[in-house]
Amino acid sequence: MTEAYLCPKCKTNRTRFHQINQAALPVKLDPRSGEIVETFEEESLTPIHMHYNGPTIRIQCGACGLNEAEETFIAFAKNSPLS
Repeated sequence: MTEAYLCPKCKTNRTRFHQINQAALPVKLDPRSGEIVETFEEESLTPIHMHYNGPTIRIQCGACGLNEAEETFIAFAKNSPLS
């Protein structure tokens, strides 16, 4: 968190946020039971198992609960004057 944030939903919160660090775990599930059959390392995924390409950090507004990519909060803060 080195940039200013502003919540695009409640439009007032600039100070209370939750930083959510995401760690993807590639798994293979049993199609009937849903149990994990196998786990993979990112480096050793099979050709039909795509690598995770989502954000590693998401931000949740501590006031209204909006959960979005960090860039959304940063962009809204940059485009809004500090009042």
